[in-house]
Amino acid sequence: MLIIPAIDLKEGRCVRLQRGVMSTATIYSDNPALTAKRWEAEGAQWLHVVDLDGAFAKEPKNMAAIAAIVDSVDIPVQVGGGVRTLETFAAYLEIGVERVVMGTAAHSNPEILVRACQSFPGKVVLGIDSRKGRVAVEGWSQTTDVGSGDLAARFEGLDLAAIVYTDISRDGMQTGPNVEATRQLALAVKTPVIASGGVGNLDHIRALLPLEQDGVIGVIVGRALYSGSLGLSEAIALARGIQGRAL
Repeated sequence: MLIIPAIDLKEGRCVRLQRGVMSTATIYSDNPALTAKRWEAEGAQWLHVVDLDGAFAKEPKNMAAIAAIVDSVDIPVQVGGGVRTLETFAAYLEIGVERVVMGTAAHSNPEILVRACQSFPGKVVLGIDSRKGRVAVEGWSQTTDVGSGDLAARFEGLDLAAIVYTDISRDGMQTGPNVEATRQLALAVKTPVIASGGVGNLDHIRALLPLEQDGVIGVIVGRALYSGSLGLSEAIALARGIQGRAL
């Protein structure tokens, strides 16, 4: 199982939020590219970057910072936040982003996701952000009536690289991931799932490892890495104790 560091961008800085609320932002670095190099040096195989400003503006707002991150590391980078059009998708690929996450667009304009999978096979990640089992959109500011599993089922059969499943209530709180909800989603689809939200220590990583057999191939970790409650190299060493599928 892969341990994937998160780099969340707000006004060009590396920050972390609690439950996706912008007013809770804690600034951890003014140099996201340097942060990316740190995680690469500590053994990360992927990076997960989120344009928080873009998620609310519905268009990229941190493209320069993202380009700097991509240029600073040799490992692949996936990016989400504010991806609403195929033009935005293509623009990210042009600057070297390996995969692009689509969340709100998958709900509000599913044809865009379908076309993205057709145009950029293997480069599309479906982002499912869940609040009490329901899909949240527009930077998590709105909660829909659509169930997380129902949204995932709509896109079965497409050439998706993965699904990133985030439990909003746990994101940035370090209280532990929603293991059961993650398991249920992974069992319901054939697409590999990446868990997100709530990881705070090695025990939380340990609790997720059995889900690899159900199709959970990675976990995104944010605040715990920045606060120091979880060491990246230790988490990677623990996860490598179980053989996983390549991401």
